[in-house]
Amino acid sequence: MAPVKEGFEGVEWRIRVADGSSVVPVSDIGFARKVWLRAKGLVSCLGLNVWMFLKKAWDIGANDPRKVIHCLKVGLALTLVSLFYFMRPLYDGVGGNAMWAVMTVVLVFEPNVGATLYKCLNRMFATFLAGFLAFGVHWIASQSGDRFEPFVVGASVFLLASMATFSRFIPSVKSLFDYGAMIFILTFSFVAVSGYRVDKLFDFAHQRISTIFIGTSLCILVIILVCPIWCGQELHGLTVRNMDKLADSLNGCVAQYFTNIKGEDDKKVQGYKCVLSSKASEDSMANFARWEPSHGQFNFRHPWKQYQKIGASMRSCAYCIEALNSCTNKENKAAESIKKHLSTSCLKVSSTSSSVIRELAETVKKMKTSPTIFMFVGEMNRAVEQLRNDLKSLSRLLDLSTTAENKEHETPLAEATGSVSFMEIIPVVTLASILIDIAARTEALVGSVEELAKLADFATNDGKSKKSEMKDKIVPDEEKPEGTLEAVQRV
Repeated sequence: MAPVKEGFEGVEWRIRVADGSSVVPVSDIGFARKVWLRAKGLVSCLGLNVWMFLKKAWDIGANDPRKVIHCLKVGLALTLVSLFYFMRPLYDGVGGNAMWAVMTVVLVFEPNVGATLYKCLNRMFATFLAGFLAFGVHWIASQSGDRFEPFVVGASVFLLASMATFSRFIPSVKSLFDYGAMIFILTFSFVAVSGYRVDKLFDFAHQRISTIFIGTSLCILVIILVCPIWCGQELHGLTVRNMDKLADSLNGCVAQYFTNIKGEDDKKVQGYKCVLSSKASEDSMANFARWEPSHGQFNFRHPWKQYQKIGASMRSCAYCIEALNSCTNKENKAAESIKKHLSTSCLKVSSTSSSVIRELAETVKKMKTSPTIFMFVGEMNRAVEQLRNDLKSLSRLLDLSTTAENKEHETPLAEATGSVSFMEIIPVVTLASILIDIAARTEALVGSVEELAKLADFATNDGKSKKSEMKDKIVPDEEKPEGTLEAVQRV
């Protein structure tokens, strides 16, 4: 390799290959050109990353437009509360503490109505209570003299902060007032300690409470009036979707096992995993839904806790389906003769159980009692009984030595299947026992939905609720026939 010529940008080299058949020119690129190429590569890489980020953000907004709407509502609420800085009469009314209104909007505004109301109401009541107590503590401390005033304030902060923190460990308080307890600790400590150094404590507390009330009020108005997202409706829809996924998983898992066909329905079979992972969402939605006013088909005192019980019943079924899925994928394979013998009854149990769950989903979705649910439950119980009978007939298929006398009384099933080993029976018997357990848990799910229908007063087939139907059945006093207890007493 030898240099051939020197150019403006550097030295060009020629490389001769070993066989001497070709010569490849190589240029020594100058420093300025190297810097330019590297900068160009960095800019291209940065542009590609920005483009990928924008594409991902667009996909997020397209898949769930409610997220975009939530961002716009937050911007609207902050714009409205910022008017306190631009309008002099409003600014003079609250003073420099108008920043607390902006902070309130940022801290309490949530994507749905229930969560926003939970934070707003907790913040308002906690701030008012903490300010009232802090003012009282400051007055008592001021009456105790300059020597004991710091001790009175410090002791009150210690006691009340400790008590409020302990209350957050109580389950009933934590579910409803956890955020309020935290705000109470913050506000009381801030106002009490500031009151020791600020002379105009009452004006300070009044301005703080006023700004927080303004911020929470604006949040409530915006979250309810502008494209509201209700936790109650979200929980209701989640329960219906989980029931449908549970039914698809049960039906698909058993069908794949006995038909040995896997393909497009694999995603439906895995739907039970969504049911198992939905507990946290159900609990938070049920907690926030209790704060929401009446909306749509849901009253203010709608039994949201019952949805948690329904979710627990569904997860109980989903755990069995998970065991069923692992049972169908285990290495020990059952004999084809045994699978063929139990396939009809197992498929019948899975299909009837799935029909019951789908009918429950339709009942919850329409908030209307089903006239056929008990018919489906009866079919499921009959299928379970048939499966139990088929399991009893497998006792003669074990790999045991048979006598000549036994062979004379051999059943047609044994003649068709021949002798099978005990290990070949275990997988399919395990699957059948799990199916029987799923049917029992499905019946418990029916009871939970029936309890919801009773508490929420679901409508019947004629469009009337159960309560109104019972009122219609009551006979007025003047129309009661002779011979009744009231008629005898009047005589």
